[in-house]
Amino acid sequence: MLARRRHVYFAMMGTCIGLFVLAWGVVRLWSVPVAVGMCVVAMLIPPVAAMVANRRGPDDRWWDDPSGDPKSDDWWDELDGKKRRP
Repeated sequence: MLARRRHVYFAMMGTCIGLFVLAWGVVRLWSVPVAVGMCVVAMLIPPVAAMVANRRGPDDRWWDDPSGDPKSDDWWDELDGKKRRP
């Protein structure tokens, strides 16, 4: 899942850069409003790409899930303040 999200993220960011380059390198020669519109679309892509890249998948281990190693879990719980040292 991580690899797929990474590929989608880089494809979206590549599309964003491509839109900016095409808008001000080529399209502005024919129509400045269309170039501005392309830039507005490109401006909306990075936040969506960040949401896609940071989305938790069904098989992903989340930061606060127990790992199954009791010693490691106790250590992290102590750091998080969930348990006090005896």
